[in-house]
Amino acid sequence: MTDTGRPPYAGTRYPRLAEVPAFTEFIARDWGAAAVEATAVEGAAAAAADHRRRLSERLPGQAIVAAAGTARVRNDDCDHLFRADSDFTWLTGCQTEAAVLVMTPVPGGHDARLYLPPPLRPGDTGFFANAAHGELWVGASPGLKEWAEALQIDVEPLAALDGRKDLAGALATPAVGAALLERHGLEPSPLLGRHLSRLRMVKDAWEVDQLRLAVDATVDGFAAVAEEVPRAIRDGLGERWLQGTFDRHARTFGNGPGYATIVGSGPHAPVLHWVRCDGPVLPDEVLLLDMGVETHSLYTADVTRTIPAGGTFSPRQREVHDLVEQAHRAGLARIRPGTQYLDFHFAAMEVIANGLHDWGLLPVSVDEALSPEGQHHRRYLACGIGHHLGLDVHDCSKAEYEDYMGADLEAGVVMTVEPGLYFHANDLTVPPELRGIGVRLEDDVLVTETGSEVLSAGLPIDAAGVEQWTAEARAKALP
Repeated sequence: MTDTGRPPYAGTRYPRLAEVPAFTEFIARDWGAAAVEATAVEGAAAAAADHRRRLSERLPGQAIVAAAGTARVRNDDCDHLFRADSDFTWLTGCQTEAAVLVMTPVPGGHDARLYLPPPLRPGDTGFFANAAHGELWVGASPGLKEWAEALQIDVEPLAALDGRKDLAGALATPAVGAALLERHGLEPSPLLGRHLSRLRMVKDAWEVDQLRLAVDATVDGFAAVAEEVPRAIRDGLGERWLQGTFDRHARTFGNGPGYATIVGSGPHAPVLHWVRCDGPVLPDEVLLLDMGVETHSLYTADVTRTIPAGGTFSPRQREVHDLVEQAHRAGLARIRPGTQYLDFHFAAMEVIANGLHDWGLLPVSVDEALSPEGQHHRRYLACGIGHHLGLDVHDCSKAEYEDYMGADLEAGVVMTVEPGLYFHANDLTVPPELRGIGVRLEDDVLVTETGSEVLSAGLPIDAAGVEQWTAEARAKALP
């Protein structure tokens, strides 16, 4: 300290450590080895190799570039957690930020090469200067050799990609960054996107196993949430407590939630994407839970159940639930190979329209409502009632119509069926006793060679079964 009581260097400019030779020399030396093994999900490397082979057969002689992408900024200098692009993950099994896959055409197929940013280890300025990736900040990570062994693919440093002069005209995925597109004369390719979407629609055995893991973990997550409902009511913890309960479960038994968890109580249940979850859990109202665990391989479940928060449906709540169940079963019955994708949609919608007409809620006949020029019933069910499922919750959503909704179902497709009824609290077209009731039933379904299998059948869909399941969960709750 000086005579003034201030530190001797007080008032001097804050030093930039990377520009201080004494510091950079000292921090670069005398570190023990901290090698980290690359841990790819079991079976991911073999599955990705087969996925590349199938894409290669679709696009012979065409160079292909796919990228993992980078983390998006949340605010200021804080980023969201990184999640690799789904097309890239499907082709590589890799989840490293800024990674790039190049598939170069060769006789008989393609040569695949993965370009990864090397770890920022002692001796690299980024080791201490890069808060997003430097190992001093984020911990040790696998090297290129470890990734090559784990993924069974040739791996080179990302900087080596700059030396490639043969990529002009290559087909690129949307996740390829603007700088790379400009540097190599690339453009995002709708043709490549269409082929990837079409290939990803039909899951192989490994992918189906990953989705089974996701669904099973999700079913367990529903039980964990239902067990917390009495506490959320009693202690005033509300919807967000239940949302946090599931998200914690998903982070513990998987990579995390596959999408923003929806927990809607009472008047929030009819709000299709109620992810704010900032309301109370009302004991006499229904509680809509739309939740899915994403596995470490990034395949996600997507399941919805609507439960009575207090344990028992009121007569009107049960009436709404029963109609949704009838529509749900009608949709499930149409899931089999050889039927057009939209058959399940129309079957479920017909049940909904007839039910609403019987209740006096349609201003026209059922036929008029169901016609393309009518759709009056969709006031209470404006969303779609199903979609493909896989690495994305709305898998292959950028596919062409004729490849998706206009196509026939085939074995290996995994999809959701999710009809609902949503009577908003301020909707004056419905009687007061229905306002504020929202019910959705959503299952994940595998199309098999002979029909279909409901992967999420561990959760009941009938009102009595839901009440019994809820009661069993409540019985496990802590006093």
